[in-house]
Amino acid sequence: MRRDPACAGSFYDASPEELRAHVRALLEPEGERLPARAIVCPHAGLVYSGGVAGSVYSRVRLPATAILIGPNHTGQGPPVSVYAEGEWAIPGGVLTVAADLARALLTRFPLAKPDRLAHRDEHCLEVQLPFLSLLQPDIQILPIVLGVRDLDTCRALGHALAAVIEEVPTPPLLIASSDMTHCGPGFGQWPPPGLTAEEFAHQQDRLALDALQTLDGEQLHRTVQRHEITMCGYVPTTAVLFAARLLGATKATVIRYATSADVSQDVDRVVGYAGVVIT
Repeated sequence: MRRDPACAGSFYDASPEELRAHVRALLEPEGERLPARAIVCPHAGLVYSGGVAGSVYSRVRLPATAILIGPNHTGQGPPVSVYAEGEWAIPGGVLTVAADLARALLTRFPLAKPDRLAHRDEHCLEVQLPFLSLLQPDIQILPIVLGVRDLDTCRALGHALAAVIEEVPTPPLLIASSDMTHCGPGFGQWPPPGLTAEEFAHQQDRLALDALQTLDGEQLHRTVQRHEITMCGYVPTTAVLFAARLLGATKATVIRYATSADVSQDVDRVVGYAGVVIT
């Protein structure tokens, strides 16, 4: 079964030619490419977060497979939803789901369920695909979205992912899809008196990124909850940190940070974006 694009024409160009041109313009051809264990990448519309995403994808060597993990924004489907077989289409391209890898994860982690509903209208993984498709046209993907928040599930999923990855000859790239702080009208969070939403986003996101750079999933999870950081993908990122650490990762590097205000010039309604490479 093929999943059709849910956000072409809104989060990114619907025209294949315009989409390829936009993604190429966001990449940095001179960036040093590293054999990364994982990345953290934003998932807003490309006009807002595409520069950060392009910087991240310019710094990694893409293997034959990528495991994409993001938050369930729609509330549909099971708590851990794995798109287990088929294809995902984007304008001008089709990416195949790594069915063997999906079966291995479903066997090792019973909480995960094969499911399409949670993915049908979800944007957080789809916006990664134009970069993957352009840079590695034959790449296979394993899409996972999470509707849970508890630390134990993050840890268990991280352990399961690491075990599955250790069983394959060429390790997949783990991709945690997450935006950072959401602050201002419509986001349910307001800055303290005396700060703009943009200033507060920088402050909050510094706390989250400092925790992320320790490679300690528990510390990131605890920091986000303690400081009420509205990082929508902190659960996927926590799971990825657990997996990456087990796989031997020793360093997390913030490649680029930006906010929506850099484009919109609206400092009172802001979303933060961070790109991180984990090696």
